[in-house]
Amino acid sequence: MSPVLAFLFQESDQTGNAVAALFGGVFMLIWVAFLVLMIAAMWKIFAKAGQPGWAAIIPIYNIIVLLKIVGRPLWWIILLIIPLVNLVIALILAFDLAKRFGKGAGFAIGLIILPFIFYPVLAWGDSNYTAAPAMA
Repeated sequence: MSPVLAFLFQESDQTGNAVAALFGGVFMLIWVAFLVLMIAAMWKIFAKAGQPGWAAIIPIYNIIVLLKIVGRPLWWIILLIIPLVNLVIALILAFDLAKRFGKGAGFAIGLIILPFIFYPVLAWGDSNYTAAPAMA
């Protein structure tokens, strides 16, 4: 291979690496912004429900607090571990969360399909939390 062709291929590899790094960096920045937005929204939702906002960043404990907010028993955390069952339970929790904040089924579907829009709306919107009835 001639030195000119070798130089061109080498430069294109470096260009490809630069483009990949740029794409990766932009993707990482968007992902971090998404995570910060969702954590802040959950923090505010927990605070609106009278729970500690910091619970939103503690794994497993945040699920326990969410179950308390929506009025479901603590043993449902076991159902969230079972594959496929956890999808149904997550849907039920989204509908219960929407109901506790005075929203309907359409809003719950929004929580499921477009969480990055609907959770912040629930957090910083004018909806108020209605406590779940006491469990027997």
